[in-house]
Amino acid sequence: MTDVSVKKKIPLSVFFPCFNEVGNIGGVVAQAQNVLPLVSDDYEIIIVDDGSSDGTGAAADALASRDQKIRVVHHLTNKGYGCALRSGFETASKEYVFYTDGDGQFDMSELVGVVELMTTLEGGCDIVSCYRRNRIEGGVRKFNAFCWSWLIGLMFRIPNRDVDCAFKLYRRSIFDQIRLKSTGALIDTEVLARAARKGYKIVQMPVNHYPRRYGHATGANPLVIFKAFYELFRLWMDIVRS
Repeated sequence: MTDVSVKKKIPLSVFFPCFNEVGNIGGVVAQAQNVLPLVSDDYEIIIVDDGSSDGTGAAADALASRDQKIRVVHHLTNKGYGCALRSGFETASKEYVFYTDGDGQFDMSELVGVVELMTTLEGGCDIVSCYRRNRIEGGVRKFNAFCWSWLIGLMFRIPNRDVDCAFKLYRRSIFDQIRLKSTGALIDTEVLARAARKGYKIVQMPVNHYPRRYGHATGANPLVIFKAFYELFRLWMDIVRS
């Protein structure tokens, strides 16, 4: 883990959407607590518990009770990934907002490079959307993800090698200008598509991807995939009409 801070620190909200991540959330938050002072003197950590049934909510509350910079948002039932991200964006109060999943598959120390890019890029940028350079998944899922990102790029004309990579930094003001509707897995596509239509600048950078230590992924659920395609068609029609 790097101990080199950025040249320009930023006011930053960091949030973690979680569904049944009781085995991972403590380690993820601990990483964040180590890294955030390197990039910000004014930060907050938000845990979004999306109706977990494994004790994630209680674990999150325990973390918040020991650190006043941590807040917890509870969904009484599982509302879906899109709703979890929307809750995080709505709760964030700082000038910049970053999110990554609560499953521990990314190294929080790479946030230093993301913030450095956001604050030093010539001409500036509004979104740093990362992509996984070494995606830790089977060949079928990698191929499906490639096809999905290609389709998204074709439909919405947005530059993205890995549209669903859960390692992104935004200017929070973007969310005052766009209205999000997705409740499921399409949320990342919707944010980038609506932001691009508003003229916000999106840049990409690679980050490492690591195996999940605890729990099980839910993104490959056929119902989640079907809902994503359904929402994709509706989003495309909505943007075309606008």
